[in-house]
Amino acid sequence: MTTLIEDYGLIGDTHTAALVAKDGSIDWLCLPRFDSPACFAKLLGDSSNGYWKISPSQKVIETKRSYRKDTLILETEFETETGKVVLIDAMPIREDFPQVIRIVKGISGSVEMTMELVIRFDYGSIVPWVVRRDRMLQAVAGPDALSLWSTVHTHGKDLTTVSNFTVTAGQSIPFQLIHHPSHEPAPRPLDATYIIDETETYWKSWAAISTYDGEYKDQVVRSLLTLKALTYHPTGGIVAAPTTSLPEAIGGERNWDYRYCWLRDASLSLDALVRGGYIDEASAWRDWLVRAVAGDPSKLQIMYGASGERRLEEYVVPWLKGYEDSAPVRVGNNAVGQFQLDVYGEVMAALHDARIAGLSDSQAAWDLQLTLIDYVESRFGEPDEGIWEVRGPRRHFTHSKVMAWVALDRAVEAVVKNDLPGPVDKWRQSRDLIHKEVLEKAWNPDKKAFTQYYGSDTLDASVLMIPIMGFLPANDSRVVATVEAIEKELVVDGFVLRYQVDDKGSVDGLTGREGAFLACSFWLADTYAMMGRQEDAVKLFERLLSVTNDLDLLAEEYDSILGRQVGNFPQAFSHISLINTACNLSHMKKGFEVSTFSRSVDKPFAARLARRDPRKRLWIHDKSHNGKHGIKK
Repeated sequence: MTTLIEDYGLIGDTHTAALVAKDGSIDWLCLPRFDSPACFAKLLGDSSNGYWKISPSQKVIETKRSYRKDTLILETEFETETGKVVLIDAMPIREDFPQVIRIVKGISGSVEMTMELVIRFDYGSIVPWVVRRDRMLQAVAGPDALSLWSTVHTHGKDLTTVSNFTVTAGQSIPFQLIHHPSHEPAPRPLDATYIIDETETYWKSWAAISTYDGEYKDQVVRSLLTLKALTYHPTGGIVAAPTTSLPEAIGGERNWDYRYCWLRDASLSLDALVRGGYIDEASAWRDWLVRAVAGDPSKLQIMYGASGERRLEEYVVPWLKGYEDSAPVRVGNNAVGQFQLDVYGEVMAALHDARIAGLSDSQAAWDLQLTLIDYVESRFGEPDEGIWEVRGPRRHFTHSKVMAWVALDRAVEAVVKNDLPGPVDKWRQSRDLIHKEVLEKAWNPDKKAFTQYYGSDTLDASVLMIPIMGFLPANDSRVVATVEAIEKELVVDGFVLRYQVDDKGSVDGLTGREGAFLACSFWLADTYAMMGRQEDAVKLFERLLSVTNDLDLLAEEYDSILGRQVGNFPQAFSHISLINTACNLSHMKKGFEVSTFSRSVDKPFAARLARRDPRKRLWIHDKSHNGKHGIKK
């Protein structure tokens, strides 16, 4: 049987990551980077496409797993009739070569174990040449080599490396798999227990930096750790997910490669990192963003590679049948060439938020923003493919126009409040023109809602960004009516769909249904909080927490019909949204009523904000004191 998406755990080294199933099988690993070809691709195929499994060879009575607290070290405990063992999995923070450390430790009794190693380079298509040298097994194909070091005997069987061994109480048996260039000698291994200890120290030290002290702390810290695990350390870029082609609907064609960095995630990512206390990571992400988008604004892409690569051509991998026969399996993403007007707003919002957090602009960075704003002014009247990267016709998407307004609004604020140079009067005129146009053309009086695009009667959860980004206040009658319409048509079993799809592909050019987009559900909770609907906000948020897996991980979507997670996993956007919503609700539960045209912040941050940005549209009402803090426009 195929492993459920939520039955996987994540380990990583801030360069790449692996998915480990509950049965002890690593079914997905790309080396040496997130977007490199996989050497274990069973996740999207079958056993012949590569995996590495260590598990009891006898019947398992019970399986438990957890991360060591505040780390990315995964421990899976197997209980059998004869004893109990724990499998410890980790990828040490990389210094030279990527590696996976696995240790089988006896807890009680005696347990017979089996190891199966099937290495298949290039997404499961290339069978390597395997040789044995002393205690090392080396698999080579083209430029790639994987070397396995272990204290147990292994042997070949049907193009698989296997080992049968017994573990008794107190005994530890290590396995160390190291990736290196095939033309170089295999690096000598270090003591596996020492490496695990060093890895534990790294993650705990990183987690200790967090300044978050509100409710839901365990889930917030786990989400921050996940976000760090999805960060490509050399550049600071954050990939959307470590996987490709996990389906948005089981058996469907909505399967995309998410191993890249989306500009759209930038603003929310910066918020989440700053709120967690991770200024260095926020700075690195901001710097990656500036480097990636530098150049001709007409060539700005919606996504880039982890180092800022621009060529991400999409192709199909025909020898992989897809997760639960969800084909095609795609590598690369053709959406990279789409025109999506909203990303200019996301970039400007991200750099604005970075500025508020104390990350000052360089002259080059501001010059780049000036160029981007000129481009927005020249093209905001054109249709685009929109936030959901539809492969249907271009339209005048409401969210895109709102984000064009955001781009100009943040540019105006930068000039007025930060004394940066720019034609502020001209920008105000353009900003106000977009605002007027959206109110006239995106509002559907019959539907009593802002709709997906001008002239349509289709609802879209992305319009929840209208209050979140400050286009209108949350208590505006049109926002309230739109939320009511979304509740009626897009909320299913407590979760929010992006939009309604049909078998004709009339909206996005694709057929078949999809699950509820988890980030949209978090946005609705944020909107409830801004509207003063505290009970509804908390209820929805805790409903979302209820579908995290046993490791507090989330995929992109949740299929309420099947009762399971779907889409690429784990998804940065889902965890970023979890962090931001948890912060909002935590403030509310502490007695602060937060209302903002951007995002809610804690009191110390608000105080810094007021000093830096005295005209920001933000106010915080402390219920325990009959007074106001901050400044209301």
